[in-house]
Amino acid sequence: MSATDSSPVVMAFESVSFGFGEGPLLQDISFELRRGETLVIQGAAASGKTLLLKLSLGLLRPTGGRIRLFGREVQELDERDWYDVRSRIGVLFQEGGLFDSLTIEENVAYPLLNQRLLRVPLEQVRDRVERSLDFVELGHTLARFPSELSGGMRRRVGIARAIVTQPELMIYDSPTAGLDPITANTIMALIAKGRDVRGATTVMVTHRHQDGDILDRYRFDAASGRLAPAARESTRTRYLVLQEGRIAFLGSPDEFDNCPDAYVAKFASR
Repeated sequence: MSATDSSPVVMAFESVSFGFGEGPLLQDISFELRRGETLVIQGAAASGKTLLLKLSLGLLRPTGGRIRLFGREVQELDERDWYDVRSRIGVLFQEGGLFDSLTIEENVAYPLLNQRLLRVPLEQVRDRVERSLDFVELGHTLARFPSELSGGMRRRVGIARAIVTQPELMIYDSPTAGLDPITANTIMALIAKGRDVRGATTVMVTHRHQDGDILDRYRFDAASGRLAPAARESTRTRYLVLQEGRIAFLGSPDEFDNCPDAYVAKFASR
């Protein structure tokens, strides 16, 4: 990203560490993410990727350093104040995280009805839900239950639920894990669509280098309704690679592809 980018900082980690008392699991994590940017997080199993996301959502507290979201320091917030911050964030958990006992309509409506700052009038909820499901091409599933859908469809419902509040920041935790390649590419196309149509700032943890390639090499073309190749700098994408709780790499897609470090090269597209 350009050093002169004047977009507001949406997320910032400043020398953040985290541990349970047996040594740090994350150590000295520092980065900034500005409005409209995309950050792709990769690394080996147990390198700290999901811990970083949990810290971003206030599900864990750092043992050192500072975290800022939307210009506000959040590491010391109580749970009540975190509710307000989370209302500005959409999250797709691994496996979609749907409630099995609720219909698809009820699952997608849940954030609208349970986030106190949104105050969405009841008469508008159904329309918002339908538009979010149409966005992921599942408008016909309103009355179904998660168990009636395929794994890929459940993941798409998870995206619909994440975007229904029109959040400023989207966080995806391994959105393609366990999916076949064709379904995984469909999910990634929807993530790119959400980023490019809505201008959402995006953070994604993934194990597949193809997922990052889609976000840094393609943009959603509204005219054709498809992804189209794009100049890599235009997608405003960066990569962050974690190794044993530390940042092994942070930089642009081109820097990522050409990084000489053997560990980082395992995750690059070359």
